[in-house]
Amino acid sequence: MSTTAARPDVYSRVTAKIVADLERGVRPWLKPWNADHAAARITRPLRGNGQPYRGINVLSLWMDAELKGYVCPIWMTYKQALELKSQVRKGEHGSLVVYADKITRTDTSDSGENVESVIPFMKGYTVFNCEQIEGLPEHFYAAASAPASAPDRIATAENFAARAMMGRMKCRANAKPRTLLLRNSTMWK
Repeated sequence: MSTTAARPDVYSRVTAKIVADLERGVRPWLKPWNADHAAARITRPLRGNGQPYRGINVLSLWMDAELKGYVCPIWMTYKQALELKSQVRKGEHGSLVVYADKITRTDTSDSGENVESVIPFMKGYTVFNCEQIEGLPEHFYAAASAPASAPDRIATAENFAARAMMGRMKCRANAKPRTLLLRNSTMWK
């Protein structure tokens, strides 16, 4: 008889994580909207190569990032960290992500015909947030700049709009104007 307890399957682990968050009063499908990390705007969790995670992995990694206080959206496996000559800090625990796909298998039936069957599978593996890894290249640890003040943001937006309209007017100088009733402005088609 084995003394080790059976490890729950991937489905059970993901479900247990969602239920635990709900019991804490957290709606895990809502991302707390902040973008403290300069590597990206508010974003889905990213693999080390910049590809975004999809499906249940987004929800799962958002929940872990919120629970553990990570602001970096980038996650990688232990092996990927080693390939970058980096090391996961001792005592850190990774987060579960899953890979789901289908395998098409061809078997021979009793009558001698080839029969294809599609077999779905799900594999779980562990990733670590870049904040858990030491020695990564600096761009993984980019610090966010302070947000601009409200007057500066408004001035930037007004400047952008003015430049956009000037460029549009130059390109379409011979076009017929369409007058809008908003602030007596003219927009060129």
